[in-house]
Amino acid sequence: MNYLGVNVPLKYVPELDPAFIPLLQFNRAFLKDAKKPVGFAVERAGGQIASYHTFIHGTPEMAEADKYYVRRCIKVILWMKGGWKIYVSGDQSIYEDVKAAYSETGARWFDKDFMETVYERPFEVVFVDELPEEKTSSQAVGRHLEGCRIGFDAGGSDRKVSAVIDGETVFSDETVWLPKVNDDLQYHYDGIVDSFKKAAAHLPRVDGVGISAAGVIVENKPMVSSLFNYAKEQHPDQFETRIKPMYIKAVTDTFGDIPFEVANDGDVTALAGAMSLNVNNILGIAMGTSEAVGYVDENGNITGWLNELAFMPVDANPDAMADEWSGDIGCGVKYLSQDGVIKLAPRAGIELDESATPAEKLNAVQALMEQDDPRATKVYESIGVYLGHVLGFYCDLYGAKHVLLLGRVMSGKGGEIITRVSREVLDGEYPEYADLQIHLPDERFRRVGQSMAAASLPDNQ
Repeated sequence: MNYLGVNVPLKYVPELDPAFIPLLQFNRAFLKDAKKPVGFAVERAGGQIASYHTFIHGTPEMAEADKYYVRRCIKVILWMKGGWKIYVSGDQSIYEDVKAAYSETGARWFDKDFMETVYERPFEVVFVDELPEEKTSSQAVGRHLEGCRIGFDAGGSDRKVSAVIDGETVFSDETVWLPKVNDDLQYHYDGIVDSFKKAAAHLPRVDGVGISAAGVIVENKPMVSSLFNYAKEQHPDQFETRIKPMYIKAVTDTFGDIPFEVANDGDVTALAGAMSLNVNNILGIAMGTSEAVGYVDENGNITGWLNELAFMPVDANPDAMADEWSGDIGCGVKYLSQDGVIKLAPRAGIELDESATPAEKLNAVQALMEQDDPRATKVYESIGVYLGHVLGFYCDLYGAKHVLLLGRVMSGKGGEIITRVSREVLDGEYPEYADLQIHLPDERFRRVGQSMAAASLPDNQ
């Protein structure tokens, strides 16, 4: 593989996507001859800072590669940790390139607008002689098991709910819904309340409600969420009054003044893994409608990082598929979600009904896999190669010792193939992470584990 003059040697290449260039391998190949120091830092809420020191070539013939490398590195850290301000040091031309990319008309305007919405302040790119020092914090979350609780997981293709009594799940339910393509805000509200009431019917009382939700959650409100994007586009005037308080209103209208907590679905995935396996330093990856990732650190806390890895680049192929929402190419959502299955199925010779929903298309491929169709096997093997390379990348970033795989894509025989192949790729390409423990829970936990863990979010004390 060669891109921008950087030769990327690979042992494992996905059969259905031979042009795939794992970003970590590109970065490592790029850095072999890079000698000029540069750095950047990203500032997020509370004055927290993520600093990164690296190198570029600094030669005319590698100028484009230098710019590409730094732009990708910054985007990775931005979507991993979040932020509203980028500091650049070491090279004026690199700074000018980054500043242009994050301008109103630049290539990364979506990222700029997204972060401004999350942090509610203007996005900045500045040049400095010396980077600010790293500053971070973490906090404990969840693991409260006492009493009668409801856990709700708001997915893009279905909503899941669990009723839990003193840590034991007494009821779980999955209901198909399509919030991403429905602009009727009453539809969203009614669906959430319906799930609450189903679970409440199996409890003598409700002591607390925990909600696992896609997007960036601030004070129990979805500041940005793919579930509400279409509704927000159609009703921008109702974002503040109906969308942001949606979960709060659904809980209080249904149960009154009781403890509740809304958390990002990726963090709840990681929490589910930490609780079920009794371990820390764990990444949770839910491969469903999108890719949700969360991290529980070595102390059992969440970090407060953004962890929106669906929009983090993982592929350096210049012809990679673009994500419809962010407009960028090579991002995780097109590799580790149902979008990845749908993308690869036609390449394996599987004809999908174009009128079907994405969830129905995934179900069609899964049905073929349960029949051991060799075409479906190729799809899941290719996703396994994706995952192996991406896990190497994530380990490089987080230093995790465990990973828990959840979501609809990991269901059934396909999930078993993905796990097996990803292990082979991880061991073969990234032996330094051979001690990473990959956990694939039982079928029921794969599908509703997040809602069960979400029930532990509110503190009733």
